[in-house]
Amino acid sequence: MNVGIIGLGYWGPNLVRNFLANKDVKSLWGCDLNVARLKSIEGKFPSVKLTPNTDEILLNKDIDIVVIATPVQYHFDLAKKALENGKHIWVEKPFTSTSVQAEELIQLAEKKKLVIFVDHTFIYTGAVRKIKELIDKKVLGDVIYFDSVRVNLGLFQHDVNVIWDLACHDLSIMDYILNKKVVAISANGIANYYEHENIAHLAIYFENNCFAHFHVSWTSPVKIRRVLIGGKNKMLVWDDMLPTEKVKIYDSGVELDSPEEIHKILVQYRTGDMFSPKLNETEALAMGVKEFLASIQEHRRPLTGAYEGLKVVKILEAAEKSIKKRGELVEISGF
Repeated sequence: MNVGIIGLGYWGPNLVRNFLANKDVKSLWGCDLNVARLKSIEGKFPSVKLTPNTDEILLNKDIDIVVIATPVQYHFDLAKKALENGKHIWVEKPFTSTSVQAEELIQLAEKKKLVIFVDHTFIYTGAVRKIKELIDKKVLGDVIYFDSVRVNLGLFQHDVNVIWDLACHDLSIMDYILNKKVVAISANGIANYYEHENIAHLAIYFENNCFAHFHVSWTSPVKIRRVLIGGKNKMLVWDDMLPTEKVKIYDSGVELDSPEEIHKILVQYRTGDMFSPKLNETEALAMGVKEFLASIQEHRRPLTGAYEGLKVVKILEAAEKSIKKRGELVEISGF
């Protein structure tokens, strides 16, 4: 297949490298308005055909796939034009600026029998795949909470707030590994420097007795990428900043012989062994490219497709509504 990539900024070179490395990619085009970026790609990947004109990608009959790696405000227009011209599309996160846009793209793709892939990259990491396996096998027992911290110093985005920029990663992970129905959302945050919130907390309520919390920030003195998942049998910590043993499972928990005991202050705490499972070290982006191309060849929906992208956008929309009303609870229906 022939691939065209629109947007060669921060993530663009990684996309170019991984698509070129896949044996099913015959040729690759690259597009960016920034001439310096085009020259940089030319120096690193001389086989890539380059242009500053998006129509040379979108209207090119030889191109089968269009990869959209631009700011989110441009996703919808570029994706729609690509689909209208018979291209399968890969869209960076978040999928679109609104759920209405996402639904329109889904309808168009289904009408034309085209594949939409949303780059929720972390789903393809060895850590997340292993966590999913452990939860599906009930190693943790019933999951009762998902607690995520994703903070660092920068990079400020000019078009979206920190929830849209950072939380979408962990929201996609949460949706993939828990597969629970979201019913309500509350978000709090503040914009210290300009119109978009730079620090925020997001709380998600599920239909059963489970809760998720997300802390995201562009203004932390340290970089933290950590997820804690609590089950009734065991608890799990995923620290993505560690060089080894990123995932650890703890035989820890709370034990009650009967509900009445909690009122007698007879709660028992269990602390046992810890183990760290072996993880697949294959680059996540390479796995994503492989899954996308396979879904096209097999005429099926990819693991992270348009519907998964839509779920995340709906949560982000609700969070945006809540944060502007200082944490007001926003109910969600439809997924």
